[in-house]
Amino acid sequence: MKRVLIPNRGEIAVRLVRACREAGLETVVGCSDVDRDGPAARLADARVCLGPAPAAASYLRDDAVVQAALGTGCDAIHPGYGFLAESPRLAHRAAEHGLRFIGPPGDVIELAGDKTAAREQAAIAGLPVLPGSVVGSAAAARAAAEQCGYPVLLKAAGGGGGRGIKLVRDPFELGGKLALARSEALQAFGDDRIYVERLVADARHVEIQIAAGPDGEVVHLGERDCSVQRRHQKLIEEAPAPELSGQLRDAIREAGVRFARAIGYRNLGTVEFVVDAESEQFFFLEMNCRIQVEHPVTEAVTGRDLVALQLRIADGEPLGFTQDEVTFDGHAIECRLCAEDPARGFQPSPGTLTRFHVPALDGLRVDTHCAPGVTIPPYYDSLMAKLIAHADRREHAIELLLEALAETEVEGVSSNRALLASLLQRTDFQAGAVTTDWLERAIV
Repeated sequence: MKRVLIPNRGEIAVRLVRACREAGLETVVGCSDVDRDGPAARLADARVCLGPAPAAASYLRDDAVVQAALGTGCDAIHPGYGFLAESPRLAHRAAEHGLRFIGPPGDVIELAGDKTAAREQAAIAGLPVLPGSVVGSAAAARAAAEQCGYPVLLKAAGGGGGRGIKLVRDPFELGGKLALARSEALQAFGDDRIYVERLVADARHVEIQIAAGPDGEVVHLGERDCSVQRRHQKLIEEAPAPELSGQLRDAIREAGVRFARAIGYRNLGTVEFVVDAESEQFFFLEMNCRIQVEHPVTEAVTGRDLVALQLRIADGEPLGFTQDEVTFDGHAIECRLCAEDPARGFQPSPGTLTRFHVPALDGLRVDTHCAPGVTIPPYYDSLMAKLIAHADRREHAIELLLEALAETEVEGVSSNRALLASLLQRTDFQAGAVTTDWLERAIV
């Protein structure tokens, strides 16, 4: 590989440009017209416009992405997260044109992205799975919900990241929420198919970071707890997951590796599980075939650069380490600083930053594309920065994040800074007693 197209924006595009540069690779940022002068586009060696501002006309066009790569002399594509990161069409189209897709092969993405097929493979591999099925009509959704038993979750079958997820408590809610879920799924992934799944009460969201080399070697890099969520959008993530018994932690890690091996996975990915906080049972949810927003907490506790690892694997290099060589140091917590107003129902707050300051503190990492003068457009996710605290103990990581948030200044747009600080100070969070519905209960 010599030149990589990055069809993405925001902090992840900046992260990828810098990682490629450190690896000696040139970069081209594929952007929408509204992001032409964005931080990532300015930082890269070159930029190319994919189309107008709406994602469906730019970032979600796999044909435009491949043509942009070919037209700018790229030999690889790194999709980052979101947009087309888990698109088998993009992976296949890239391969057809001799481009390396920095991620798993298209057929693996296709299998993992098909929630029914993925659960079948998980069951064959011996992982516990929840009942559920993909539906294409209201009648099929009603039948699936009756079979699962209410309450159920409606999920986008064509992608993850919390898009298109709706909680349905009874049959009377199903029709309206199904229509909303399908609309959101279509807008986010170009696919309006919905998966109906039984809901686990008192659930924790625990995911296993997988690294799979080109020769089939698979290791895990530990787990992350992502239970602090609002409407299935993660807000605070940490590694390792707190308050898990050693036996349960080992079982979830082993299950993640087993599933990745079963489907012939390559490159980096995340196997996600729901954990019943009462019984300590866990169930397979899905596999995300991409780098995660929350990958920095894993980097902090393992000391390994996951994006650099992605690039090496895509270039045909072996992992270069064994499971026994993966060690863990301390505790890391990440919080997502977003341009939104919690007091107004988390309404997005687009605008131009007149001040943006996050302090430089020992143990604090900041992944961001923001600075004074940067515009937060209304078309995309409102994430401005990720603040990652790494310390010897969990309570010290919390203290470091609180110090950082107290000194963070954002002007020109509203932010969730005060809410993040409030959540970190709550006794139930500090005790690790958090489930996926905790945040919405905590802010009532």
